[in-house]
Amino acid sequence: MNVLFFLIPIALGLGALGLVAFLWSLKSNQYEDLQGAAYRILDDSDLAPEEQAKIHGKPQKPPQKQSQKQLQKRSQA
Repeated sequence: MNVLFFLIPIALGLGALGLVAFLWSLKSNQYEDLQGAAYRILDDSDLAPEEQAKIHGKPQKPPQKQSQKQLQKRSQA
């Protein structure tokens, strides 16, 4: 029975803390755009082009080899 004197205030305190956190989230507009988050997770525009090509199955262009003359011109410039 003495345990209830400790558990009831702890439960009420945690409940009040949860209520305060919920009210803060309402006040700071955390629930404004629920659909936007669902679409943003599917957007892969922040990926590098190579990673996007892997995902979408598009063939990549192989890197072009440079000739010795092109390399010499670059090193002289």
